[in-house]
Amino acid sequence: MVLQIADDARVRTLTLDRPEALNAFNEELYDATADALLAAAEDPGVAVVLLTGSGRGFSAGTDLLEMHRIATDPDFVRGRHGFVGLVDALAAFPKPLVVAVNGVGLGIGCTVLGFADLALMASTARLKCPFTSLGVAPEAASSYLLPLLVGRQNAAWLLQSSEWVGAEEAAAMGLVRTVCEPDDLLAEAHRQAAVLAAQPISSLVAVKRTMTEPLREGIAAARERENAAFAELMGGPANLEALTAFAEGRAPDFTGLPPGW
Repeated sequence: MVLQIADDARVRTLTLDRPEALNAFNEELYDATADALLAAAEDPGVAVVLLTGSGRGFSAGTDLLEMHRIATDPDFVRGRHGFVGLVDALAAFPKPLVVAVNGVGLGIGCTVLGFADLALMASTARLKCPFTSLGVAPEAASSYLLPLLVGRQNAAWLLQSSEWVGAEEAAAMGLVRTVCEPDDLLAEAHRQAAVLAAQPISSLVAVKRTMTEPLREGIAAARERENAAFAELMGGPANLEALTAFAEGRAPDFTGLPPGW
């Protein structure tokens, strides 16, 4: 099992459970999380979904070792949903989504916050959008959602610098609502989720729909732009250098790339 699922008082908690990989998303975890969101959306007994991680990490993003295999092995078998299917499920999820960032969050472990209705973060946790350091483009409509959430300059720093952002900075820019001590995070996340879950599901769904409906075209358009840019860059000189460096346990060196890369 790569995903733990638990129900309590109309709150369904999804816990990413690949702690040995800091809950990095491989194809199995992408599929399991997408399936869980789709099931929760249809379940009349679920009012709120709470997403968190096990162990030291929230999610280290896409599993780069598997990403390297995908980039270099034409026979690699992809999952039923994969990354795209997970983002589809997040974008369409009709009920409140509460995210509790318990540890490091990279890539989709950070950009998922663009789809969160409430986000909490442990004081010791850190976030990073490592797209430029991987030689690729943004993902999950983050180029659209993050500027709306935190403003253009904060979003530009998040998406272009590949630098870590701590909990207090994340809260100051509006990326998360609440910062907690690590031992208090899940209890506070459950408390806030329970406040929402005590309300009528029909009203929760209506509120979320009226808030998110105006964003749907922008999300779809941003994903098309990002996917096109990602496809162009994936497997290119910068991306291959980054993935090779990761597999070899060294820092990437982009100084020798062809002009324009």
